[in-house]
Amino acid sequence: MRKETIIRGVNMVYDDLGTGDVILLIHGQPFNRSMWNDQKDLLLKNYRLIIPDLRGYGESGITEGMVLLDELALDLIHLLDQLRIGRAIVIGLSMGGQIALEMYRWQPGLFKGIVLADTDARAEDEKGYQNRLALSAKILRDGMERFTDERIRHFMCTNTFENKPEVTARVSYMMKTTNPAGSAAVQRGRAERLDYTPLLEKIDFPALIVVGDQDEFTPVECATYMHERIKNSTLAVLANSGHIANMEQPDEFNKTLEKFLLSLNGYTIAVL
Repeated sequence: MRKETIIRGVNMVYDDLGTGDVILLIHGQPFNRSMWNDQKDLLLKNYRLIIPDLRGYGESGITEGMVLLDELALDLIHLLDQLRIGRAIVIGLSMGGQIALEMYRWQPGLFKGIVLADTDARAEDEKGYQNRLALSAKILRDGMERFTDERIRHFMCTNTFENKPEVTARVSYMMKTTNPAGSAAVQRGRAERLDYTPLLEKIDFPALIVVGDQDEFTPVECATYMHERIKNSTLAVLANSGHIANMEQPDEFNKTLEKFLLSLNGYTIAVL
C-alpha cells in the first residue's frame, strides 16, 4: 500500500506491503522505490516490506542545496520509529548501501541483517569529490534528461544496454523523472560522505555483499574490500551485470537474496 507521511519536515512517500519480519529496501541514485519491483513478489511471501522514496527522489519532497547521507539515514530511522519497527533487514544498492551503513553508525541495534549491493564503504578521494561537485552543477545546469542521455550507458553492462530494452527504458524513466534540484543536492552530500571502513569490522550480524561483474562505478574490488572486513559476510558476484544488479539480473539476484534470507532463520543476533 502506498503511504505518505512527514519525516523531519519533509513529505515522504513509501510502500508498506506484506506481513512478517521487516525488510527495508533503499534505492540508489538517481532512482526511486520502483527499482525494487522485481524483488517484491519474492519478498512478499514471508516479509513486510518498507520501500521509501528518499528525500529528493520519486514522489517524496526535496531539499535544495546539500543533503548529507546522515540526513537520509536519519529520515529512514525516523520512519521506522514512526512505524514502531525496532528491527529490520536492511537492503541498499549503491547510494542505498552507503545509507544503510550510515544507519548502522547511528543505530546498530536496528539491524537483523544487511545487504550491500553495488556499493562502496569508502569516502570519496579528491578526484571523486571534485567529480561529484561538478556533476551536481551539471545536473542543475543541463537537467536530468541530458544527464540521463549522457550517463545511462555507464549504469549497466553492455549486454543489458543492448539486449534488454525494457530494463533500459525503466532505468531511463526513473532517471529522467528525478527532480534536478533534489538529485544535485544529494550529489553534493555524497561528496562529503564518511569513510565507513571502521564500521565494517564491528558488524557481527549476517551480511550479503552483491556486485555485478561489470560494475563501472563500484567494481568487484569494492565488494571484496567490504567482504574481507565484515566477519560474517557472503560475497556474490553476478555475471553479465553492471551497477544495477537487481534490475539487470533479477533472477540471479533474487536467488542469491533468498538463500541469504533463509540463512537468517534461527540466527541469534546480539544487540549492539
